[in-house]
Amino acid sequence: MADFDTLRIRAGYNSADHNYAVNVPIYQTASFDLGSIDRAQSLWSMEEAAAIYTRVGNPTVDALEKRVAALDGAYAAVALASGMAAISYTILGLTVGGGNIVTTRALYGGSEDAFSHFLPKLGAEIKFVEDRFDIASFEKAIDENTRGIYIETISNPNAEIYDYEALSELAHSHGIPLIVDNTVATPYLFQPFSHGADIIVYSATKGLGGHGNTIAGLVLEKGDFVYSPEKFPHFYEDSYKIKDKAGNRRSVIDIDAKSPLIIYIRAFFLEFIGAALSPFDAFLILQGIDTISERVAKQSENAARIVDYLQTREEVAWVKHPTAKGSPFESLKDKYFKKGAGNLLTFGFKGTEEQLNTFFNNLKYFSYHVNIGDVRSLIVNSPKTTHAELDSKHLEDAGIAADTVRISAGLESAEDLINDLENAFNEAFSA
Repeated sequence: MADFDTLRIRAGYNSADHNYAVNVPIYQTASFDLGSIDRAQSLWSMEEAAAIYTRVGNPTVDALEKRVAALDGAYAAVALASGMAAISYTILGLTVGGGNIVTTRALYGGSEDAFSHFLPKLGAEIKFVEDRFDIASFEKAIDENTRGIYIETISNPNAEIYDYEALSELAHSHGIPLIVDNTVATPYLFQPFSHGADIIVYSATKGLGGHGNTIAGLVLEKGDFVYSPEKFPHFYEDSYKIKDKAGNRRSVIDIDAKSPLIIYIRAFFLEFIGAALSPFDAFLILQGIDTISERVAKQSENAARIVDYLQTREEVAWVKHPTAKGSPFESLKDKYFKKGAGNLLTFGFKGTEEQLNTFFNNLKYFSYHVNIGDVRSLIVNSPKTTHAELDSKHLEDAGIAADTVRISAGLESAEDLINDLENAFNEAFSA
């Protein structure tokens, strides 16, 4: 297997199969010629893996799926129109017919809101653990109807990290998969499958794409988790939709027992619900992945520099990042994040609402908007933006204090970013 930096540029694509185009071509077409009746039957029965209709498969999108799968060591992947589509399809795909997912409150605001209020309306029960830093709390939440444990590898916004191997061991002891949102870490900083995870979801909008110009998501399966018919009966149900060439109905397990979730998403959710990723957007994400190592490494370095600076300011009540002094995640960082602890950090602004507004208004090199993983450095007050949909109790449970300010470190000069913060603090507290 080639190294990461070779795979991020070369994996999943052979120019000889695409008229020797150096870059992955954009196959901007709704459908593909079937060639013959016999070939059409081979395509529909999945005997031949090739594009039929862009909603369920496209060569540009296929190259993206294969490249990210290679970076994470996945058996299979499916690309979708957004990170929220990836999350929702994964949860719904595991809980078809009933079941619950055990998770934490330390999630992206959209995920937490969907888990608390929307997905349960579609039959997916969500159980939030009482103490996300205690394995026993996860154990307590699991019952006979649990279909998986779900966490973020680096949580948004407070950059919390967990003992993934211990969570994996717990999940597997109950016959359920460990599902991780690896959006903030990206496969450059952390490869969950090497530490026991079974399913990865990404908002490729963030660090994978890295330029803030494309909405996209991915779901990956490692390929060695055994889905039991007792817990996941829908993976064993025969369906007309995936019949063989002779017309016999099959289940997704019959198609490929290593990636039944991916097949289920592609065969049913993409077919009947949609959320397909466009070939142009897949192309843009591929362009971003070409530079993922350089981008994420510098973003992590810039974040650590900013953390060091913020800890010197008397206007800062606290700083949360695995590299912060006194961080409770130091040992886990040293164990799991040897290339850096990511670009996301939060701090407590020790001032009035008016002073916070003055602080934001005097920043030149931090953009005030809610994306993360961008080449640009970004800043927001999370309780009023990215997590505004949460009520006060949910904010408290997630550890998001009213004074929380979130930074996503970009690729600018660390000196310029620190000077920018210095000037903004001085302006805000000059009176």
